[in-house]
Amino acid sequence: MEAFTAQWLQRLGAEIAWAYAARLTLALAGVMALGMASGRGDLMVPLLLGALASALSEVDDSWRGRLKALAVMLACFGAVGFGITGLVAHPLATLAALLACGFVFTLLGAVGGRYRAIAAATIIMALYAAISETGSPQGGLPATTVAALLLAGAAWYGLLSVLWSAAAPLLPVRHALAGLYAQLGAYLRLKASVFEPVRGVDMHARRLALAQVNARVVAALNSAKESILARTRPGQAPQGALAELLRLYFIAQDIHERASASHYAYGEWTEVLFHSDVLYRCQRVLLLQGAACIQLGQALRANRPPAVQAGHGQALADLHDSLAWLRRQQQSDWQRPLRSLRAVARNLDRLGAQLAAATEPLVSPLRGDLALADQAPHSLAEAFGRVRSQLHVRSALFRHAVRLSLALGAAWLAMQLADPAHGYWIMMTTLIVCQPTYGATVSRLAQRVGGTVLGLVLGWALMRLFPQLTVQALLAVGGGVVFFLTRTQRYVTATAAVTLMVLMLFNHGTGAGYALIVPRLLDTVVGAAIAAAALLLVLPDWQGRRLGAAAADALAACAEYLRQITQQYASGRADDLAYRVARRRAHNADAALSATLSHMLREPPWVRRHARAGLDLLVSTHTLLGHLSALGAHRDLQLVPAGGAPPGGEAARIAGGLAGQIDALAQALRAHLPPAAVQGDTDAWAQTLERPPAADDEPALLHLQLAQVCRQMQPLRAAAARLVEVAPAPAGRAG
Repeated sequence: MEAFTAQWLQRLGAEIAWAYAARLTLALAGVMALGMASGRGDLMVPLLLGALASALSEVDDSWRGRLKALAVMLACFGAVGFGITGLVAHPLATLAALLACGFVFTLLGAVGGRYRAIAAATIIMALYAAISETGSPQGGLPATTVAALLLAGAAWYGLLSVLWSAAAPLLPVRHALAGLYAQLGAYLRLKASVFEPVRGVDMHARRLALAQVNARVVAALNSAKESILARTRPGQAPQGALAELLRLYFIAQDIHERASASHYAYGEWTEVLFHSDVLYRCQRVLLLQGAACIQLGQALRANRPPAVQAGHGQALADLHDSLAWLRRQQQSDWQRPLRSLRAVARNLDRLGAQLAAATEPLVSPLRGDLALADQAPHSLAEAFGRVRSQLHVRSALFRHAVRLSLALGAAWLAMQLADPAHGYWIMMTTLIVCQPTYGATVSRLAQRVGGTVLGLVLGWALMRLFPQLTVQALLAVGGGVVFFLTRTQRYVTATAAVTLMVLMLFNHGTGAGYALIVPRLLDTVVGAAIAAAALLLVLPDWQGRRLGAAAADALAACAEYLRQITQQYASGRADDLAYRVARRRAHNADAALSATLSHMLREPPWVRRHARAGLDLLVSTHTLLGHLSALGAHRDLQLVPAGGAPPGGEAARIAGGLAGQIDALAQALRAHLPPAAVQGDTDAWAQTLERPPAADDEPALLHLQLAQVCRQMQPLRAAAARLVEVAPAPAGRAG
């Protein structure tokens, strides 16, 4: 029993969601207990709202980083809290302050993720201040007292967050790495589907699915990197457990490069090798390696020593035996596919070795370039420069700031017409529903209204079943905890939970919770309608107009990635910062293109008529990145053909030419111009690269992969030309 209890507690402590829930429960229950013990129910609402706003500003960080963020947050909260509560008696001044908060703090999100969360929470705090002052149950709390209570609630949760982070500093890092390995496992298992030797497979759809899943892997990589970076002191190498987690992150980076590598046009060899099992064996290895990644993620999440049970080692040996048998048959039709498949097998061998390394403990200090690219601003001047760079109408952030401010103004006018004293929930709904993109706004609108209806019905039923104020206080705490646990993944549930919390608090303070049901529903519908109207009428930011620019960014990043790969072939493999930054930028840009296209597909039909061209371009761009990843995966080779011909000058020249052509294609897309037709060069280059250097030799793997890049240029140009032909001109250009 003791062993079972210890195991259960270890597992509970390893789950970050439970830790988050425990912290929130402690914070909210502490406020509720204070209010009930003192008999001052009027104090609870501003204290709880302050704690909720503080929790909304929380991001993954070390305890030192959270302490700095807490100081910045309290300064921002104090400024808007005391400012807004002091202006509530002057409606026009309050409106001006709220609009200024909406615009300025939205733009401050350009500084970085930590400050983006603080800025968003500060806007919500401004509304909380107005709600607390005008909606005080007894109506007797002075404005300065309301502001002080809001600030005290925020400081209470912030202090808990700092202490919790100091007590369990590496829990978020393990959780982020667990999510990363889970996403890598999903990607590998999906990648296995492209090796299936079945006639009539829609390979375009499978490549598109790979591009979309790759975007999730990239997001997980970025999250893990930021989590590690937050706990790494500048100029100091990580030590102890953090060094082990950093090693697992670097292993995940290498696995991602090898998993995304594309050694040949999938489906090309299906007919030739239809009666062989070799493609199925490739598929089986990838499935088992995907399962091994998932097992690693589960071990990290449970804080257990990583161990891989999947038998991919034997599957790799079977794959090599199958390739050796095929080669001994001396079938001329099999020679070209076998060259590609031997490269695939070599890559899978290295991937398996990395999985094995991930299960071994760190026995010596990490060596090499361990630096991680830090994107955070390091001075006020740099932070201000980031904000200033957004001050133009083509900036998506600027357009959203203007749209949000005007929407809040319209919501304020609706509040004045409906209920000047208690109608701030209209503004709150408008603030939350109004998202930067059309698809996100429509989705949030439906979720907000649906969740509100569910929460009101549930609240009415629970108030009838449990009229006791103590039980209602507990339900309010539970609603707040559920809201924070579900707000990123299940927003309908989160909205229902926060609606339940508000009903219980209002009923606890006034005894008139039933009277809030209909007004809250009407306020939600009105606020959501205002947000939707603002999105359509105020600087609409259709993602289709940004598709060409996003594709240009992806191609430009691929060109730089190719240049870094070429340098590595010339000087030798080195996972230095310059190479890792180029690789990460290429994948980030590919993920951004996938996200832009995903947002565009959720827009109205009349603004996404070029969706097919966008999908084709995404598939072509991701395929190019796959061929580049294959080149990067084999960087331990040299720029020397197999027959000992002159050292790689031809390959280096062609690689440079390809990088230049990719850059030119990016510039054409950015200028919304048809790409130049230079197909003859790439065809000639491909033929040169695929030509054996001697009678009995095969082309070097480097040459074969560069030839794949050459042959990908024509589909890229064709897809870019179709997009330019049917897509509207980007914002800022004529038309």
